[in-house]
Amino acid sequence: MTPATCFILGAGLGTRLLPLTENLPKPLLPVDGRPLVSYAMDHCLTVGVRRFIINTHHLAAAYDDAFSDRIWRETPIIFRQEPVLLDTAGGLKNIEDLLGEGESLLVYNGDILSDIPLSRLLTAHREKGREVTLALRSRGPTRNVSLDGCEQICDIRGMLGNPGVRSCLFTGIYIVESSFLSRLARGKAESIILPFVEMIRETPGSVASVVIDEGMWEDIGSLEAYLRISRCAPALTYENRKP
Repeated sequence: MTPATCFILGAGLGTRLLPLTENLPKPLLPVDGRPLVSYAMDHCLTVGVRRFIINTHHLAAAYDDAFSDRIWRETPIIFRQEPVLLDTAGGLKNIEDLLGEGESLLVYNGDILSDIPLSRLLTAHREKGREVTLALRSRGPTRNVSLDGCEQICDIRGMLGNPGVRSCLFTGIYIVESSFLSRLARGKAESIILPFVEMIRETPGSVASVVIDEGMWEDIGSLEAYLRISRCAPALTYENRKP
């Protein structure tokens, strides 16, 4: 089943892109004349997402200015403010009350530009039947997800001391089941990587993945990357409409 909701992480401070982020959150930086986060939303619409949730913290009012009617292409947006920054796991736990029991959730970092085929991630999540499925790439600047000989995730960031046989990049795009959120602590600022690693420690193979090298993926990690992303945007291949 296609996740009805996409959670976009939009609460970061954007310190690596100062001074651009002095007046705008990183996901609202203009890319080819429109907010970066709008590309993430268009990407998710191609697989039938029907609602967006975006967490906010730094310059939260700017999101209301950019999406004053809280709609993008006839799709509702819910903003969830974090008075205290909660990082990725804490931010996810903070929207638990907005999800239904047994609901699948597509999660998408708000500072990336991509057109990878999301349908492959959805198919892998359905077929592997895990609580979590990560979209990976076999190339990229930071390949710190280790796969074993069975192509299962055996370590992330070397935290378990298991290099496996292959290293991949985590795209920041993944699917979680709402049941996964019970593993997270409410109000705790924590990276999502830590509960993923704990799951792998407890049960090898419990965090599923799919390697998707098709399409384009770029992360805004520097001013140079922002300029590169600005040039890439017109070449995106997904269509800006629902299926």
